[in-house]
Amino acid sequence: MTELTLVLCIVGAVVVSSFLSRFIPKISTPLVQIVLGAAAAQLPFFPDVTLDPELFMVLFIAPLLYLEARGIDKTTLLKNLKLSLSLAIGLAIATMVAVGYVTHAAWPAVPLAAAFALGAALGPTDAVAVTSLSHEATLSERQRGILKGESLFNDASGIVGFQFSILAAITGTFSIGAAAGEFAVSFFGGTVLGLMFGVFANWLFGLMRSFGWETTTSRILMELFLPFLLYLGAEAIGVSGILTVVAAGLIARYDRSGVGPNVARTNIVSSSVWAVLSFALNGSVFIMLGMMLPDVLGTTWADPTESNTMLLGIIVLVSTVVVVMRFVWVAAMLRIARDQRTGQRRRMTAQRWRSAAIMTFGGPKGTITLSLMFTIPYTIAAGADFPMRDELIFVAAGVIIVTLLLANFLLPLLAPTHLHSTKEMDDITVEVLRQTVEELARRVTPENRRAVLAVIDSYTKRITRLKHHIGSADPQGFEALQIEALQWEKDFLKQRIIDLKNEEPATPAATHQRDLHIEACERMLDQLMTTLRHATAGSRNSQAVSQIRGRFRALQRRVSLLARRIYGKILRTAPLMSEDEIYAAVRGTQLEAIHVVIGKLYEQMHAGTYNTEDCSALILDYQRAEASLRNRPNMERSAETINEVEDVKRDSYAIELGIIQDLFEDGRINRAQMRQLRRNVYVMQVDADSGV
Repeated sequence: MTELTLVLCIVGAVVVSSFLSRFIPKISTPLVQIVLGAAAAQLPFFPDVTLDPELFMVLFIAPLLYLEARGIDKTTLLKNLKLSLSLAIGLAIATMVAVGYVTHAAWPAVPLAAAFALGAALGPTDAVAVTSLSHEATLSERQRGILKGESLFNDASGIVGFQFSILAAITGTFSIGAAAGEFAVSFFGGTVLGLMFGVFANWLFGLMRSFGWETTTSRILMELFLPFLLYLGAEAIGVSGILTVVAAGLIARYDRSGVGPNVARTNIVSSSVWAVLSFALNGSVFIMLGMMLPDVLGTTWADPTESNTMLLGIIVLVSTVVVVMRFVWVAAMLRIARDQRTGQRRRMTAQRWRSAAIMTFGGPKGTITLSLMFTIPYTIAAGADFPMRDELIFVAAGVIIVTLLLANFLLPLLAPTHLHSTKEMDDITVEVLRQTVEELARRVTPENRRAVLAVIDSYTKRITRLKHHIGSADPQGFEALQIEALQWEKDFLKQRIIDLKNEEPATPAATHQRDLHIEACERMLDQLMTTLRHATAGSRNSQAVSQIRGRFRALQRRVSLLARRIYGKILRTAPLMSEDEIYAAVRGTQLEAIHVVIGKLYEQMHAGTYNTEDCSALILDYQRAEASLRNRPNMERSAETINEVEDVKRDSYAIELGIIQDLFEDGRINRAQMRQLRRNVYVMQVDADSGV
């Protein structure tokens, strides 16, 4: 039961992190999850369970690396294979040696072999962190390929170096020849075994498909089982399980063979399952890293026999050695590497120095480092305690935090995320709208046909208006004008509500009409405030406090409105309002608001506050909306029809936002572009509402 509680707590923390990351976009998701894990570990109901590091490697690292290897661009990897292997092997060994000697010299209490173990554990970069951080910064295709290739291959060199360093620390003896031979067997043996397994898996899946034995269930279960089988099998025969998994993932191609609707459906389901599993495992890795840190840091920090100042100084020193070593190695690698087109070595320009810095901070340490450190034994061969075990784990945890912080705050400065050009962003937006229309068309039934076609028509108009706006010199200015127009509508509705409440109707019928128009204004204002909150959620001027205050006011208005309606129904003080009457009142208020906004836009054109072309384009949009409202017939069952349309619109916005999220997770857009597209959904929502 304790283990089940732990799993549920971890999954819950992953879900919470997915929401928090949207509100604090400047903090990378791995850091958010580490903080959540550390906070969750302090809760009274959180179980105190120690996770076996070897089990951690099997359950989390193996499937994540397998998935990363399957999804990596093989062409880019082959182009940069030499550079990736240079970082994965050469830099890892150099880091082990440098950190070992520097730590031992600065802190003689740490034996040289134990210091080498620390350096070996700090060699591997974190593949999960590299993938997550690539969404926070604009990296070139070559930089992403090198960093991902390094993170796939450097675990073997780090693990082997760590194992031999620990063996030397325990026994007091070390053989360079034996270590080199063991490394060769582990590295090349794991690679060959993985390639053989990959070829066999391709043949097996293809054979099952050709005989018609493959089902969606069997295929997905076999896929999920494969990385665990590969890792455990490789470790059992003494080669690198990590490299076996990576090599098999690189060569596996069974999902790209075969044709037909059944194969396509199986591939789609498989991709969806792996996407969900990848997100859950990624989050769980950093949640558990955060869970481990309080005990690791707290035990050593509270030890009166150790100097906390010394510990912090060693963390800073080791972090500096790791970062400087990586920067020097990457810069030398760039200087020595030949141009792929000319074959000549190039001089180090400012741009190439910046590229070296990007790849330096783009390789943070993470879970594999801490997992290795937890495997340090408690005693040596003579039976004495392993020297400085807790202190070494403390230093490793500190370096992990430092490298993650450097990557989070410096990488976006060196390679800031930027929007594509105006035309590219317009093309992406049109593609999102087109996919939304296609999905809506697939959901048409005889019962909802009328409502769905109305929403599809509004999307078609959005695409048309967007294409008209392509080529605008200042798309940000047009968006700012749209938001300003929404603010004018909001001010108009607030003033209208105040004026209506100040009226003193002479008859019950007049009271009914006043309450009817208040209801219409309140409904429009709620929708408008929601749209404005979402449209400005990612802007520099938006503040979290004002966002929360706006949501509270909206809730307050809705509660007040509900209370008035219940009070009126109980006391029968006024005739009950039908939905048809409210719908007609909303439509009339929309027309009044449109007139107000059009008048304001003409004023802005004369004042020169906004671009004349932008004002003209927005006036045309509002005039189209006005014509649509005036030409809409007063149908019977209009309230029922509009409710059906509202339901379809809510579904369409969910579809649109889901498509944007898929583009982000597929790496086709970065986080800044995702926020821009989400704002577009909510800004354009008002135009769609007016036109439907």
